[in-house]
Amino acid sequence: MSRTGLTRDGLRLSPFRGLRYAPERVGSLAAVTSPPYDVVVRPDGLHHLETADPYNIVRLILPHGGSPDVCHRRAGETLRRWRAEGVLRADPEPALYVYEQYGEGLLQRGLIGALRLSPPEDRVVLPHEDVMPDVVAERAALMRATAANLEPLLLTYRSDEDDNRAARDARGPHGATAVIERAVRRAPLLTTTTEDGLRHRLWAVTDPAELAEVDADLSRRQALIADGHHRWATYLRLRAEQRPSPGPWDSGLVLLVDTARHPLRVRAIHRLLPRLRLPEALEALRGSFRVRRVDGPLPRALKALSDPADPANREDPGPGTAVPAIATAATATMAAGSADNAFLLAGDDGSFHLVDQPDPALLARAVPGGRPRAWRTLDATVLHSVLLERIWGVPDDPEHIRYIHDAAAAVEQVERHGGTAVLMRPVREETVRQLAQQGVMMPRKSTSFGPKPATGLVLRSLTTD
Repeated sequence: MSRTGLTRDGLRLSPFRGLRYAPERVGSLAAVTSPPYDVVVRPDGLHHLETADPYNIVRLILPHGGSPDVCHRRAGETLRRWRAEGVLRADPEPALYVYEQYGEGLLQRGLIGALRLSPPEDRVVLPHEDVMPDVVAERAALMRATAANLEPLLLTYRSDEDDNRAARDARGPHGATAVIERAVRRAPLLTTTTEDGLRHRLWAVTDPAELAEVDADLSRRQALIADGHHRWATYLRLRAEQRPSPGPWDSGLVLLVDTARHPLRVRAIHRLLPRLRLPEALEALRGSFRVRRVDGPLPRALKALSDPADPANREDPGPGTAVPAIATAATATMAAGSADNAFLLAGDDGSFHLVDQPDPALLARAVPGGRPRAWRTLDATVLHSVLLERIWGVPDDPEHIRYIHDAAAAVEQVERHGGTAVLMRPVREETVRQLAQQGVMMPRKSTSFGPKPATGLVLRSLTTD
């Protein structure tokens, strides 16, 4: 994102002494990494990571214990012990880190550093989703106990929004891009391949001239939070607690990616409603949405979700689940919601049901007004304002709504334990950016940008930095 709308200087990314695993002390770097804490959603996934290596980073980001206080204290003790044993070591000098992820059809590069925190009104870093206060409180307690930023947020900016493309191409790479491209021609600090097939490489940038080049470029930029809204809110909360004394809490660990050069993938985040049985969910939709049973397996059902208007998605309701199609051409111009809203429901019987064409009158009553149409027509807005709150009466708390990034994992969970899985469609990145620039928050867990940085390759200690 460009500097448009900024009231202060833009992004200020500072070098820090990265805390990294000593390769000789662990089985492999891949064995000690983890996805971000909120992607490790299944107990079997947590167990898999814990048993991959006794020093897997998941023991810090998702510690076990009899109570939250015990969990956080254990994480702090574990981190201090690993440092004392030489399992984790601080790099000798402060650096920005060039981070590369490479896989089939994918090449993403960005910069990891300590980003100066700025108040929301400065519009330097733009969130696009609401957060859950209990999650922020839990992450804050963990950061206090460990005195560390354990995993970087994923932020994006666009280098070409205020650059003349012809002039830029004539002079070649410059600013942060040039520094990154020079770094990747050198020998990396580390290389590893995780079990998802992605290769990860890391380089340190310590040259004062290159650091100045990055700073001059990024200080004109504005960033969008792609992943890590709760951790960003946690950074701001902890900084407020430490004021007025300046110090390491004034910055937070981030990965900055220029999506003009490395576009991110945007995926949906699905909902698992463990206390709502599928037959009850379908019956409650009668007269408000169109419901059609669609054939599996999951990839075929997801294809129907991606294009619910396709004639191939014929109505095959099954007994007791169909409702008449109530939407008309008027839905194309209604004030709230959209004729295009669609969801895929799954239950423990292995069936899939396509839910679309909401009643325009219901949407007009249930979807809050006073916000841009792009927000009112989001699937996530309709899901939370209409389905969860109005039709199903599902409380907005972790016991009743769980968020799962992988559709197959959501279906597996509901088939194993019951309830209803609500599979979602991704939101276009441009929609996310436009709403963020208007200061409009999307419903929480509306998007999943990726690829996400692997947790465990570089940490930031607040006692070392």
